[in-house]
Amino acid sequence: MLKQLKIFDTLIEPGKSYRLNFNMAKLYTSTSIEVPVIVERSKKAGPVVLITGGIHGDEINGIEVVRQLIAKKINKPIIGTVIAIPVLNVFGFLSGTREFPDGRDLNRVFPGTKSGALASRFAYQVTKEILPQVDIILDFHTGGAQRFNAPHLRVSQLETKSWDLAQVFNAPFLVNGSNVKKTLRATCADLGKTYLLFEGGMSNRSDKHIVATAVNGAIRVLDHLKMLDATIEVKTPKKESVVITKSKWIRANYSGLLHPKVPCGKKVEKDEFIATITDPYGEFRYQVKAPHAGYVINVNFSPLVYQGDAIFHISKNDD
Repeated sequence: MLKQLKIFDTLIEPGKSYRLNFNMAKLYTSTSIEVPVIVERSKKAGPVVLITGGIHGDEINGIEVVRQLIAKKINKPIIGTVIAIPVLNVFGFLSGTREFPDGRDLNRVFPGTKSGALASRFAYQVTKEILPQVDIILDFHTGGAQRFNAPHLRVSQLETKSWDLAQVFNAPFLVNGSNVKKTLRATCADLGKTYLLFEGGMSNRSDKHIVATAVNGAIRVLDHLKMLDATIEVKTPKKESVVITKSKWIRANYSGLLHPKVPCGKKVEKDEFIATITDPYGEFRYQVKAPHAGYVINVNFSPLVYQGDAIFHISKNDD
């Protein structure tokens, strides 16, 4: 027997499609802001999968991943239910910023409070109305500011169900990392949900290669759950994910103009030349070298850096 599924006072009937409008607040002009929640439910029982993007309004890649899954009808399951929210933070998306209008990072206020600030109230409604209904969450992000993330999943090895599902997704890199308090990820873990956090690319940029990697990973997960229509192509990855258990941020020793010399995702050797830092006047040039061998999983593409700024994130464990 199919269980009852109810979201925002709407009873989700088997075999039906829904576009629910999550209406939390209005602009100063009294214009309503609605967050579309797209629900596709099969007539057959199965997992409930939540797919989200845009928890930070400037993370375009994640939004494009969810958009493509909807446009290609990958979100229409043959068993179970898929709930897709392409843009969680519509406020930030409209202004091209990470934060909510109240200046808060939505991904640092979960599980939220009923009577708190705007971002906290929004997080509370997501936690109360949506998360109890779902079994698995696929959450798509990019690097913040001008930092470019190699495509990877960030999962804790202690969360065995999530770690096992990450092997199915098969991103190029699988990074073992603990949960950060007050994030959507931490809240899902507290609720016992299986959760995959994908990172790839940088904010305010759309990267077709990063998006394709994420879309193909999501397809593999839905196929593994037997939710995918047989007509949808499932691409087999060429190799298994590189597992990263330890990593270190490399910081600028000097302020100046930063010129990265290696691409994100590259395996570098100890003392390999990876960047230069120069002054604007042509008098100073400092070579940045890798302090250890490892994979470059994040590159700072900001043209200007201060001493102490994070410029590379490099793994420390062996192959």
